[in-house]
Amino acid sequence: MQSPDPNAPTTPRILIADDNAQNVELLEAYLAEGDWDVRTAADGEETLRVVRDWRPDVILLDIMMPKISGFEVCKRLRADPQTRDLAVLMVTGLDQPSDIDKAVEAGAEDFMTKPINKADLLLRVKALLTARANKGQLDRALAYIDAVEKGSS
Repeated sequence: MQSPDPNAPTTPRILIADDNAQNVELLEAYLAEGDWDVRTAADGEETLRVVRDWRPDVILLDIMMPKISGFEVCKRLRADPQTRDLAVLMVTGLDQPSDIDKAVEAGAEDFMTKPINKADLLLRVKALLTARANKGQLDRALAYIDAVEKGSS
């Protein structure tokens, strides 16, 4: 049996990517009740850098950010095999159906319009973390089945 990866994070990691300090403070306060490691980024470039260096499990991504928009950040994350499976929850003041369509096209799993409801945010973050864990279990199970099938042929 393989031992667990000592470098694997035991506490889920959540990145808050928003250029508005008040929004970041509010999201941090909402997430303070959970057992999560939380970091922040204030623009699109910093978001990509933190993702690369820290590997969060969930990103709460604002759309309207300096340097690189949230839409573009999400597209870049999805284009990179190293980051394509990160859970992205767009958190934005934009509320038009076309904005939601653009978020989905960029690769976001979910979309929340500000002002954010605390209970809804926590529910969605937990759901994204659960889906991410289940996907990992499913991938492991499928790899195991594939290996067994290849071994018996």
